[in-house]
Amino acid sequence: MARWGMVIDLDKCTACQACVIACQIENNVPPASPESAAKFRSIHWIRMFERTEGEYPRVKSTLIPVPCMHCENPPCIKVCPVGATNKTKEGIVDQIYARCIGCRYCANACPYTVKVMNWFKPKWPKEMMKSLNPDVTVRPKGVIEKCVFCSHRIQKAKDRAKLEKREMIPDDYIPACAEACPSKAIYFGDLDDKKSIVSTLSRSPRVFRLMEDLGTEPKVFYLREGG
Repeated sequence: MARWGMVIDLDKCTACQACVIACQIENNVPPASPESAAKFRSIHWIRMFERTEGEYPRVKSTLIPVPCMHCENPPCIKVCPVGATNKTKEGIVDQIYARCIGCRYCANACPYTVKVMNWFKPKWPKEMMKSLNPDVTVRPKGVIEKCVFCSHRIQKAKDRAKLEKREMIPDDYIPACAEACPSKAIYFGDLDDKKSIVSTLSRSPRVFRLMEDLGTEPKVFYLREGG
């Protein structure tokens, strides 16, 4: 049984936001109108976070991509009254949209603010309708949305491996953000496979996790610049 995780190398990341757009197209994330954006109601499953280090005048600012952390100890699951947020056997913090009642308890409990509320019925420009991914549901209004590591791609990879009567291999499955990254800064794989690159990098001396002192145990790791 795999335990999926991600490593983002900030030495390679150029903050181009290709991962943000790839995620939006892959997962049918609706675009926001200027009015919704002004009310902070735009929807992104990956957001760019400004991280600052040092003290004035030696202050360094870096933009880093922040998807769902898929925590080992996720606080969002503990507060959901209907079980819409859950963790799979492979460690992915999943979202069952048919169960979600839009109470936003999970969004308030998430310290990484990576869950977003779908306030309105999703709409796309007519020229974008053909780009919708048939493998991903279009969520109705009034539910919480979030990154699920492109779990539909996992299922397709499993089905392909089963059809070919073999085990899954690392190249069978990669989320859209990692595939689209032009600088190959995003690594994805099985953290329990000691030979996988994501497992090796997660033990690097350059590694850190966001707010790991909270005890959430994120499965998204970052590599510091300058390595």
